[in-house]
Order: sequence, then C-alpha cells, then structure tokens
Amino acid sequence: MATGMERTEPPLVVIVGPTASGKTALAVELAGEHDGEIICADSRTVYRDMDIGTAKPTMSERAMVPHWGLDLVAPDERFTAADFQQYALAKIAEIRARGRVPFLVGGTGLYVDAVLFGYQFGSESNPEIRSQLEKMTIIQLQNYCVENNIKLPKNDTNKRYLVRAIEQKGVNHKRNDDILLNTIVVSISTDREILRRRIEGRSEQIFTNGVVEEARKLGELYGWDSEAMTGNIYRIARHYLNGELTFEEAKQQFITKDWQLAKRQLTWLRRNPHIQWLSLAEAEQYIGKQLFDYEQKCATV
Repeated sequence: MATGMERTEPPLVVIVGPTASGKTALAVELAGEHDGEIICADSRTVYRDMDIGTAKPTMSERAMVPHWGLDLVAPDERFTAADFQQYALAKIAEIRARGRVPFLVGGTGLYVDAVLFGYQFGSESNPEIRSQLEKMTIIQLQNYCVENNIKLPKNDTNKRYLVRAIEQKGVNHKRNDDILLNTIVVSISTDREILRRRIEGRSEQIFTNGVVEEARKLGELYGWDSEAMTGNIYRIARHYLNGELTFEEAKQQFITKDWQLAKRQLTWLRRNPHIQWLSLAEAEQYIGKQLFDYEQKCATV
C-alpha cells in the first residue's frame, strides 16, 4: 500500500466500494473535517438532469463540501473514461494547488483505475464505423473479432464492449503497474445482508422520490435510446411506463439489478492489490489518521 506521506502536497484520498455501501456519506464527513473537496467517479452522475435515478449527492451534502464531476454533459452527449481521466487529473491538481485535500469517490471502477494507474486509452471511434458496428448482432461482432484476430473483451456478450474492442483493434488499455504516489486507497467492506438491505432501502427511496416522472421527462427530452438512459433504473422505469411492470415489480427488479451491479463492482475492485478493505468505521479511523499525520507534518514545516 503506497501512501507517499513523505511528500508535502495533500494526498489523494480514494474511497471506493459497491453501490449503497455508504462511501459518499463517509467522504463528505472526512472531507468536511480535513478541508477536502470531492471528485465523483460515477459514470451516471456526470449527466445533467439525471438526479434521482443516479443517486447524486444531496444538495445539503454539496453545500457542506465542494463536489466535482457532476452534471458535466447532457444525457445525449458522449462521455468516456478517457474524458473522466483528463477531467479528474486536472481537478486533483487544482484542489491540491489550493492546499486542500482531493477525494476521489465512486463505484465506477474504470474511472477510478484510469486515474490511479494512468491508463493510456485507444483512439477515438469513427462515428460512421461505429454506426455500422452497432447494426450488427452480438454473434456477428464476436465472429468479426475472431476472424480479424481481435481479442474478445472479458464481457463478450455485451455489444458496447465488443464494438469498443473492434474500434481499438483489440489493443487493451495500457496502464502502469503501480498507482499514483501519495495516494490513500480504501474500499468499503460491507456485510452482504447489510448491503442487500441498504439496496432495498435505496429502491424504496428512489421510487418514492419520483424517479418514474424523472425518467418520463428524460425520455421525452433526450430519447430512450441515448447511452445515459441505459442505466438500470431508467430501463425499468420505461417498462413500468409501458405497462409491462407493476410499481412493486419495478421496485423489486431495481433491487435485483442493483444487487447484480454491486457484485460486478466488487469483482472489479478485488483485482486492485493496492486497496485497503475496511468497514465504514475502520475506514473513517484509518483515513482520518493518515490525514491527521499529514496535517501535523505540514504544521511543523
């Protein structure tokens, strides 16, 4: 675990974990105590107008601590992991230049790893070629990869991953072996039953807060087929609006989908050997101690 606390600039604090693990509230508390600012590493909260369904930090949380990485583009605009990497690195530098502590917080593993490991991304896609590829079936895309000696992505039943693999001609993202210096990386470890109950509570809250109406407005304004609208909750809301699900069925389906998301996030995070896996209480104590030591060191300089 590299913390790089020998350096005098503020450390980068990275808090990750599955959906509903409590990482946002923890980050707000710690950033408030240690003069920090939060960069949200979430592939859905970058979109404007998508507030309820993406569970963005509340306005009260944003009033307590500056938040970055929210509402960057419209739902019908493209925003990639490479875009996030460039944005986040610039924000980290800006926050540090102000003498404050940058917190990178979220559950989108590719976004976080792009920053931590310095990913070098493949070339941007050609819109005409992408349009042709998207008209192909998954089987056709898989066959194309095999016939053209392109390495299949790990999730080779996902059309978006297959298209991107072809666009990059099978070249994986190059990355550093080690993470950025002067970085504290913690993932929230939560008991499965507790996490499941939190996801159930989130489902109740999101539907009570009006996610169906939000989805209706977004669908009318941006179209249901835009990439941002492929998030679990908006697909489910569409099925409900079409009369394909009851309200209770929609809530239960969201719980199932969010639970599946949490398991995928955990699988991704476990690949990173630099992560400290801690409970919420342990993470608060551990990060707080690291930042206190940094502050004490600064006070003696």
